[in-house]
Formats: sequence, C-alpha cells, structure tokens
Amino acid sequence: MPNQEKAAQLQHYEILLRLNAKDSGLISPGLFIPLAERHGLMNKVDMWVVDNTLKTLERNPAHIDNVGKVAINLSGITLGDEMALHKIAKRMQSTSVPAEKICFEITETTAVTNLSAAKHFISTLRDLGCSFALDDFGAGMSSFTYLKNLDVDYVKIDGSFVRNIVHDPIDHATVTAINNIAHSMGKQTVAEFVVDNATAEVLRELKVDFGQGFALDKPKPLAHRVQWRVKLASA
Repeated sequence: MPNQEKAAQLQHYEILLRLNAKDSGLISPGLFIPLAERHGLMNKVDMWVVDNTLKTLERNPAHIDNVGKVAINLSGITLGDEMALHKIAKRMQSTSVPAEKICFEITETTAVTNLSAAKHFISTLRDLGCSFALDDFGAGMSSFTYLKNLDVDYVKIDGSFVRNIVHDPIDHATVTAINNIAHSMGKQTVAEFVVDNATAEVLRELKVDFGQGFALDKPKPLAHRVQWRVKLASA
C-alpha cells in the first residue's frame, strides 16, 4: 500500500517548447516548429530537447525521486533517422537518469507514415527501459490495427474528443471506446485538454488512467518545477 501511495504522488509532466526572442518575448511552437520542419532541422531540435532535459534532471537527483514520467516529443524526421536514434540511445545509456523515467511521445500520423521505422525506433529505446506514448490518438488515421501493432505503453486521447465530453454524447462514446480498447491491449490512457473539474470527473468515471490540462496543472518553466520539487523534498 505505501508503494501505491508513493506512486500516486509522483509527478508526471511533458516537456513543452517556447522560443525566447529577447525583444518580443516567448514565441509559440506553432510558429517556429513548422519552420524547423520545413528546413529539415527538427532532428537537431529534438536532440537538443532530449539532451537538455536529461542535463536538468542529472543536476537535480532529488527531483528525480519525485518524478514518475517525463514525456519528450519526437518528430517524424527523427523517427526515421537512424543516426538520431543512435545518438538518443547513446545519450540514454550514459545518463544517470533512470530510463524508466523517460517517455517518448510520437504522433499517430507520424508512426503510421513510416510504420517499420517507428517500430524499430520504439523497440530500440524500449529495450533500454524507456516507454512510449502515442500522441493525439483519434485525430489522424484512428486505426486500432496500427495501435495493435505499435508497442507503445500509453495512448493519448486527442483533446478534440475530451474538451466537450461533459456535454457531447458522441465525444463521450468515442473516449469510452478508445479507453476500453487501449486497456484491452494492455496500454494506459492519457486524456488531453482536461479543462475543468467536471471533465476530470467524467474521465475518472470512465477509468481513464491519466489527464493533462489546465484543470490539473499549468505549464511552468522546467527550472522552476525542478527547484520547487527539490525545495519541497528538503523542507
């Protein structure tokens, strides 16, 4: 029982990007990521995120004890890049951060576009102890056949079905179906866009495993989250 209570208190969070322009403040990823993709730079961005996330965690071992999973998004270009896979695997093998703390997120559309590369990428890093989440499920191909053939640990239910789940019976039925089928495959579920307590309560009733959204927590700089956790642990 004590182990279950400790697991429930662990922090789970996703690494989000903002570009810091000194003159105009923070720039949304919706603006700079399409440019990075267009110019073939997303694998470099992904590697920077992986490396700097691990560096931050490495410098704060007390924080790691309070963490369940840290989710890091990977782009399609990285998923199909053997050299990128080699670099990430090498970095994971050299870090003091336990591999089971790191969860890589890939989108459903990206995985389906190059299924064999995705399966190779996933199996290589899962062999090292990392976990994987299939992001935005339901917004792309929505194929349970692909889901059955991808060795992911988590299915993230797209927020377009979650945000109106309290009032829309079709969204409610869709989330129920995705959740039940994912569970039958031995995968855990994460609901995106949990905007209020009423939504969170419906998701609890459906036995969705995790939620993500402003009703649960708001984005904050990683340095602030780490320092706050360390301070709390030593208090």
